[in-house]
Amino acid sequence: MSSRAEPLAPVEPSPGARQLSRGVTATWWYTVTAVIAFELALIASWTLTSLADDLEGFVGLVVGVGGILWCTSTIPLLLDYRHRLDAEPGVRWMRLLLPLLVALIYGVVAGVVVGSWQLAVMPLVLTLVLLNWPRGVRYKVVITATIALILLGVADSALDVADDNPFLIPAVYTVFFPVMLVSSLWWWDVLITLDRARASEARLAATQERLRVATDVHDLQGHHLQVIALQLELAERLLPTDPDAGMEQLRAARVSVDEARQGTRDLATRFRSVPLGDELANARDLLTAAGLEVESAIDADADSAPASALGPVIRETTTNVLRHGGGARARLALRRTADAWRYEIANDVVPGVDVEHDGSGLEGVRRRIEEAHGSLEVRRDADEFVVVVTVPTQGEGAR
Repeated sequence: MSSRAEPLAPVEPSPGARQLSRGVTATWWYTVTAVIAFELALIASWTLTSLADDLEGFVGLVVGVGGILWCTSTIPLLLDYRHRLDAEPGVRWMRLLLPLLVALIYGVVAGVVVGSWQLAVMPLVLTLVLLNWPRGVRYKVVITATIALILLGVADSALDVADDNPFLIPAVYTVFFPVMLVSSLWWWDVLITLDRARASEARLAATQERLRVATDVHDLQGHHLQVIALQLELAERLLPTDPDAGMEQLRAARVSVDEARQGTRDLATRFRSVPLGDELANARDLLTAAGLEVESAIDADADSAPASALGPVIRETTTNVLRHGGGARARLALRRTADAWRYEIANDVVPGVDVEHDGSGLEGVRRRIEEAHGSLEVRRDADEFVVVVTVPTQGEGAR
């Protein structure tokens, strides 16, 4: 019978990871919007300058409409730039042909009708700046483009242009535009690099944790298995000549098996246990990531509370709020009284709506708290659902 490995189901990203991903995506769209806004402002500047010289509006219409088409042609370049770190080596010239062709045609037509060398070259130069250049090449392209635009601006000032034509404003804006574009793209590069470093650090931490667990399990099981093997070997030698001594070794091997099993159980418990302060912080972050406004009041020495009893309760009640809450606010509190710890979680509910909370989950919480000699109170107010758990401090020593 052949056995086939079942494909692993995709891992659902955590709320924190989803929130970071949304933040990175939002920052990217801010960057794209800023670049397009810069381009439109530049086109508006040249259009107004053209209208100042041509009141009939033909030149301004050519510059304005053609400029909008050129801005539209740069959008695919910006979308490609988002994945520049994952791009395959080489330049896909066929994909870049249309934006470069639009920039060239618009520059030639607009430069001729306006009579400006700088405007004629500007679209093509700025399109080249947006390309996905290798590391260390982009700044050279920007410097070259800036120098070229400065020289062309000087050449335009020597032409026979009317004195009342305000060429200075668009000319200066055009000179500084390559630096403005690269600054926006550089900010995106920094953000994506930091995000990838964060993800790599998280994967490294998980790998180190798995390695530590594997090392502890290997040391624990290796020791006990070696002892058991020696005891069984000794029992095998003693049984033919001294049955009592052989049986004693068998009983010792059984004790070693129990110790190995208990040691493995203790090891798993140690890795599963999370400080109560971290449990509460995780609950707060999870509720916040779900869109709730969270108010929390946690004692500074929360880690000294009985985590074995309250940890599962915090996880279960937080899940209960996410699954059945339906409101917009939540409240978390863990306070120490004279002889007990009091945990409270509350969430608002929509007035008049009957919210069915998970009875089995709350019954599990009740059983766990009763085992810790605590109490559970569940109440539904007019606009709030509240769960209050009280655990005596005497149970702390048993942890």
